[in-house]
Amino acid sequence: MTEIYEENFKVVSKYVHATSRGHEVIQTAVGMQLQPQDYMFPYYRDDSMLLAIGMTPYELMLQVLAKKDDPFSAGRTYYSHPSLKDDDKPKIPHQSSATGMQAIPATGVAMGFWYKESLGQDEPIAKQVHNDQPIVVCSLGDASVTEGEIAEAFQMAALKQLPILYLVQDNGWDISANEAETRAQNAAEYAAGFHGLEAISIDGTDFEESYTTVQNAIETIRKERRPILIHAKVPLLNHHTSGVRMEFYRDDLDEARSRDPYPKMLKLLQSFNVSEEEIKEIETEIETEVEKSLKRALEAEDPKPEDLFTHDFAPTPITQEVGERSPEGGEKVVMVDCALFAIEELMAKHPECLLYGQDVGGRLGGVFREAATLAQKFGDNRVFNTPIQEAFIVGSTVGMSAVGLKPIVEVQFADYIWPGLNQLFTEVSRSCYLSNGKWPVSMILRVPIGAYGSGGPYHSSSVESIVTNIRGLKIAYPSNGADLKGLMKAAYYDPNPVVIFEHKGLYWSKVKGTKGATSLEPAEDYILPFGKAWVLQEIWPQEEEETLSIISYGMGVHWAYNATRELGVTDTVEIVDLRTLHPIDWDTIFKSAKKCGKVLVVTEEPSENGFARSIQGKIQEECFQELDAPVMLIGSENMPAIPLNSVLEETMIPSTKKVRVKIEEILNY
Repeated sequence: MTEIYEENFKVVSKYVHATSRGHEVIQTAVGMQLQPQDYMFPYYRDDSMLLAIGMTPYELMLQVLAKKDDPFSAGRTYYSHPSLKDDDKPKIPHQSSATGMQAIPATGVAMGFWYKESLGQDEPIAKQVHNDQPIVVCSLGDASVTEGEIAEAFQMAALKQLPILYLVQDNGWDISANEAETRAQNAAEYAAGFHGLEAISIDGTDFEESYTTVQNAIETIRKERRPILIHAKVPLLNHHTSGVRMEFYRDDLDEARSRDPYPKMLKLLQSFNVSEEEIKEIETEIETEVEKSLKRALEAEDPKPEDLFTHDFAPTPITQEVGERSPEGGEKVVMVDCALFAIEELMAKHPECLLYGQDVGGRLGGVFREAATLAQKFGDNRVFNTPIQEAFIVGSTVGMSAVGLKPIVEVQFADYIWPGLNQLFTEVSRSCYLSNGKWPVSMILRVPIGAYGSGGPYHSSSVESIVTNIRGLKIAYPSNGADLKGLMKAAYYDPNPVVIFEHKGLYWSKVKGTKGATSLEPAEDYILPFGKAWVLQEIWPQEEEETLSIISYGMGVHWAYNATRELGVTDTVEIVDLRTLHPIDWDTIFKSAKKCGKVLVVTEEPSENGFARSIQGKIQEECFQELDAPVMLIGSENMPAIPLNSVLEETMIPSTKKVRVKIEEILNY
């Protein structure tokens, strides 16, 4: 296949691809030993591994040419970036191009096995034939092992003794940077520092050594449920990719070719009495198949323009508000408890639901007590602390979801979401779309957000503009406890990834003017669908009066609500609480804007270049003919961070007083 790609370079290189020449032996040794219940996470040079599990050259060529019938992504992603859910083959969740990123989702699958086995959901291990126990294989290049996220994956695999095989194929190169200038040690030496992660180095061009080592490792993992790393030394005999040619930078090609595994394989076959004639027949047969496959693939249909718009999200069953929002005789509870009670109800009902993150375990139950009592009620394997690893917390949900679990995870503060953004963007948000709908990631990410009470620059930030720019996520930002509980339930039953922003200043209604965040606790059956804004202060159309629509979410809703009461304009100012930022309820926004004629968008984020500005622009564009004034916006000052000092914090962020002044300004425009 590599040879025919080179012969037809201009044709097949319309889209970038890499091949596994030099890596074939170790890849084949792994692929042919995996079973359908196993999960594998190949990387972009692993086409030999894909052939070894039963893929055909034609199927891979459909991907190299980005054809409609590409079995992995329907023409959406690169060659050897598989996602597979065939009954007769190992399962492959979505694979990205970002080097090393697959290690965390792969380890998440292994953690999913660990969790299910710890609960006894599967048949007890002792009663099983260990050859049937599923394992995970995560394939990595040696250069990717320097990634920080690899360390997070190794740490968790070693800590929890997870059933995963890390296969590191070491060809000595990144792209043009080689091992001498980028690595202080090889992957096996590095892995040895993680106690409980066994590391083995082998010659990845020797089939017998590769097969036997892999066989022993897989048998051990199936039986003993612990991680192993195999470091296989191999040459790179083709280009890094079709876009970066080896002759541009390689000075070791003669040495690399001296380790070519193919002549070694032919010699091995001959030692088992396979004749040169038989080998030639096999080669001729394969060459014919490969030529026919490329011809067929070139003639295959391309995707149609309308195919672009499928599988951004998996269909959700939650489309209507159901259940009792304000049950008779119900108790008023603070916002943080509404979320806590929602999760408790979900965990009691669904054994596949679990919660993990920093400090959510039994000793503390979350720094905001947002997980209090859950570990005691559901056990330490179901509600557990993680290391300080935001990337792992976020990315592991890909693997957990792939094995049928529903993880609820959290980062302690929005300010600390940044290390998790790589996984959120690269793996979580794109999985459904780039796997052509096969692998939506069903997870909930809780993010305490917002400023109050001198939280300072690292505990006060608003980050919704960043997260709303990650397509493929659903995002909630409720202003009260009842909404939070209803949205939490909707998020759980939604098969897609959901981020819930929970304002810390509303958790306990301790901030002046936030009593409205405290709610009658909705009944267990209450579910609030995404994309349905709430007109919490509705007015009637008035021709003779200046009327205003305020569009907001989170804390901004309370500033707007209090400001209108202080001004005595509740009859002329409508307030729309968005509740969810994606999907966003444009119909309700536009209806309110057109009715009122004037619009103010209130946000806690800095006012420039943000999510609220996009709302402002969209209203201006869609409602221009009905507007009596420019759409206005109020947000925080555009400074790099929120200072610790309370005077400076107050100066930085909006308030009821500041919103009140802005309302007067626009009403008098």
